[in-house]
Formats: sequence, structure tokens, C-alpha cells
Amino acid sequence: METTTTIAATATPPSLSRTTCGSLLKELQEIWDEIGESDSERDKMLLQLEQECLDIYRRKVEKTRKYKAELHQSLAEAEAEIANLISGLGERASFPWYEKKKGTLKEQMSAINPLLEDLRLKKQERIKEFSETQLQIVQICAEIAGNDPTINSAELHVDERDLTSKKLGEMKSHLQELQSEKTLRLQKVNSHISTIHKLSVVLSFEFNKIIAELHPSLLDSTNGQLKSISNETLARLTGEVQSLKQEKQQRLKKLQNLGSTLIELWNLMDTSVEEQMRFYHVTRLISSSVDEVSRQGSLSLDVIEQTEVEVERLNVLKASKMKELVFKRQNELEEIYREVHMDVDSKTARQILISLMDSGNVDLSDLLSSMDDQIAKAKEQALSRKDILDKVEKWKHSLEEENWLDEYERDDNRYSAGRGAHKNLKRAEKARILVSKIPALVESLTTKVRAWEVEKGIPFLYDKAPLLCQLEEYTVSRQEKEEEKRRFREQKRMQEQLTTEKEAIFGSRPRKPLGQSTGTNNNPNTMVGSGIGTPNSRRASGRHGGGGKDRRGTAAVIPINYVALPKDASTPPN
Repeated sequence: METTTTIAATATPPSLSRTTCGSLLKELQEIWDEIGESDSERDKMLLQLEQECLDIYRRKVEKTRKYKAELHQSLAEAEAEIANLISGLGERASFPWYEKKKGTLKEQMSAINPLLEDLRLKKQERIKEFSETQLQIVQICAEIAGNDPTINSAELHVDERDLTSKKLGEMKSHLQELQSEKTLRLQKVNSHISTIHKLSVVLSFEFNKIIAELHPSLLDSTNGQLKSISNETLARLTGEVQSLKQEKQQRLKKLQNLGSTLIELWNLMDTSVEEQMRFYHVTRLISSSVDEVSRQGSLSLDVIEQTEVEVERLNVLKASKMKELVFKRQNELEEIYREVHMDVDSKTARQILISLMDSGNVDLSDLLSSMDDQIAKAKEQALSRKDILDKVEKWKHSLEEENWLDEYERDDNRYSAGRGAHKNLKRAEKARILVSKIPALVESLTTKVRAWEVEKGIPFLYDKAPLLCQLEEYTVSRQEKEEEKRRFREQKRMQEQLTTEKEAIFGSRPRKPLGQSTGTNNNPNTMVGSGIGTPNSRRASGRHGGGGKDRRGTAAVIPINYVALPKDASTPPN
């Protein structure tokens, strides 16, 4: 009964439901009492029952112990996975290691599972990002290498041991470099295609055919095919551009030469402007650079062939008109010499040309070329004489004004109030200024002529006479003229002095009527008249004034009714 009591005490918890081990044991004892089981039999059955209970408890404990071990294993594996994920992701700062709690295993698992799920999600996102970046890198590398850029992402392998942000940043930086290179290559491709199109338009080439031969993807990318940016394609494009540019330059040079020949032939044969306009699209290219030529078909083979045919036609006409052209060149040469006052024997030169052409011993083209050279030399020589000739023209004009001034000063009525008198006065003042500059002009001109003769080694001829001789003759003539004027002034001074002395002895001479001169002067270079005249007359009056004394006997008398006309007056007042 001691065993029964122990079992009952052990198997009867106080909080069990109505059917408990104690009640069942009590019911079992009652049954045994009714049966009349012996104590030994009862003990045996209770011992058996106790053993069965122990087996049940033991199995439960083992199962629980195994579950505990599984929890420990799961916890360890979770911790190891977390460690690997944090190491692979390099997220130690973002996911600090959790603090190990002292709670139950389930509490620990509940605390670690959210972190593990977060890291797993982060890993999948990182793997996806790595895969996308790596796929783009491989595709761009394939495009640059000229391979097929179509790649299956499943074929790519991502190293899950290194999924750090640093590694991803390096890959993205590399991808950015590749994308920049791809952009530059695509820009080069498009630039080359644009250049080829422009050159094809100018040269009248088939653009689509040229591009299709280089690479089919360059012609049309609307079907989803990317333009090739490989090294081979770029090299082909560059070579094609260089080839077309060289062809353009050669054709332009050829057309420029043909255009220059056309202009020469037109000038030789006096071709009409209407006929010349037929090839204006050719001649306008003569002064154009390669880059400036962009008109459609302007350098096509048809244009070149048409120009060559026209040049050939004009050359045939040129042969028939060569003699006329030779004499035309001779006229041009003579005109150049005449314009710069150079000596030319026109009659002799024409006789020589006729003899050469009639003899047949000279090529007329060479003769024209020789005459062109003579014309060029004549123009060069004329240009070297231009500065001197300009000064000669000034000198000639000054001489004309000097002669006019001499004529003007001989006129005793030059100060009368007649029509146009004020204009003559103004011209006389300007003429005196111009005449006063003649010596300096002659000196400068002489210096330039001598320098020119030293440089050229030949005398400077002006209308068949040496210009230096003409200048020297003028200088001598001017000196003689000045000496004559000086002697006349001295003679006049002596006469006036003699007259003054006579007046002092015999009294003053009678006054002449108003408006008349005090005397006549037959010298053409002497001014006679009044104290209101030219500067020369005023200087003469001042020199003979004798210290401010009354010079009524020698000075001209100003009429009382004299009126000075305004500059714009055309008729004297009534």
C-alpha cells in the first residue's frame, strides 16, 4: 500500500480535472476489492503501471531534450548565417551584433529571426543589384569588342562572399566609365555618319550604300538593333571619312583649276556674261576652301565632266582667235605704259609680233604667256612708279596754279568790284599757299626719284624725258625767275627812293583821279595797286613806309565809294 500511496501522491496533482490519477487509482482499488485481488498481485500491477508512466515521461523528456538540441542548433545556425550575411554585405554599421539575451531559447530565437530575415532580404536585393550592374558591364564590353550584346542574366555568376557596398560601388564606377566610353563612341559614330552624309551630298555618292557596307546597324536602328560602336566599326568609319575628304579635296582642286582656266579663256575671248553664268557654280569654287563647299552635287563627276568639255571647246576656239588675242595683249601693255607716262614704241612692237606670228616658228600660247609676263612686270613697274607719279601730278598742278597766279597778278583791275572778283581773290590766296610749297615738293620728289633710280638701276622717264632733268630745269628756271624778281624789286626801290628825294626838294606830285593806280608797271611779275591787295603788296608798302610817314605820293588811293563785296555776291551794288 505504500507504493500505491506514492503513486497516488505522484500522479494526483491538485489542479487536475475531475478525472485524475488518484480517482482512477481509487476506482481501481475498489475494483480490486470486489475481485478480491491479493496484495502481491496488486503491487505487481501497480509496479507495472508505474513503469509504464516512467516510460511515457522518459519518452517525453527525450523528445523535449531533442527539441532543445534542435533549438540550440537552429540558434547557432542563425547566428552563423547572420555573421556570414553581415560579413558578406559589409553592413556591420547598419546591423550591429545583437546582445545575447538570458531568456529562453524560444525568446532568443524570436529576437534573432527578424534580424535574419532583414539580412536575407538585403542579400537578395544586393545580389539583384550586383547582377544588373554586372549584366550592363558585360553588355557594354561586348558592344565595344564587337560581340553579340544579348546575354542571359542567368548565365552570370555573382560572388555572394563579397556583396559589400564598396565592391558594388567599384562595379558601378566601372560601369559609369564604360557608359561614358560608350557615349563617346556613339557620339563619334554619329559624327562620322553625319560627316559621311555631308560629303556624300557634295560628291553625289549613295549614302545608304556606303553606310550599309560599313555596318548594317549604322543604317537603321529602329528595329531595336543597337548601333555598332566597336573598334573595328570606328576604324572603318574613320577610314571612310578620310577617303571621302581626300576625294573631295582632289575634286575641288580639279574644279578650281578648270574654273581658273575658264576665266582665263573667257577673258581672252571676251565671253558674254550670260554664257559665263552657265558655269558660275564652278568659278565660285575658286576662292572656296574645302570646308566651305557644302552645296549638293557641287563636286559631282557630272559637273567635272561638263566643265572639262567646256574647257576643251574654248581651247578649240582659242586657237582660231589667237592672233586677235595677241594684239589685245599688246594694247593692254601699251595702255599700262601710257597711264604711267612710260615710253613705248608701239609701231616697232607690233611689227615684231606680226613677224613672229607669220613665221610660224613660235607657239602662240607661249607668246601669249610671254606677253602676260610682260604685262605683270609692267603692272609691277607701274605700281613702283605710283608714289612718284602722284607727286608729279601735284607738282604739275602747282605749276598750273603758279602760272595762273602770275597771270592774275599782271591784271591791274583784279581788285575791281566786278563779277567773280571775290572768287579770284580766294583762289589767289590758295594758289600762293600752294606755290610756297613747290620747293619742298620738288626736293621731296627729287629724293624719291634718285632713290628709285638707284634701286632699279635705270633712269626714271616721264613722257620720254628723264624726270630728274625736268626737275633740275625747273629748279634753275625758278631760281632765275626769283633772281629777276629780286633785281626788279631792287630797281623799283631805287626809283621810289629817287622819287622821294625829288619830292622833298620840289614838293609833292599832283594827286591822280580816284580809282587809278599811282603808276604803271610793265613787269609781269610785279604787283601794282593798293594797300588792300595781296600780302606781297602789303609787305612792299610796309617796307617803303619810312617810319610811318605819310606816303600819299607813292601809295594807291582807296576810292571813297569803294564797297567790299560779300563772298557770295555775284553782281556789284547799284
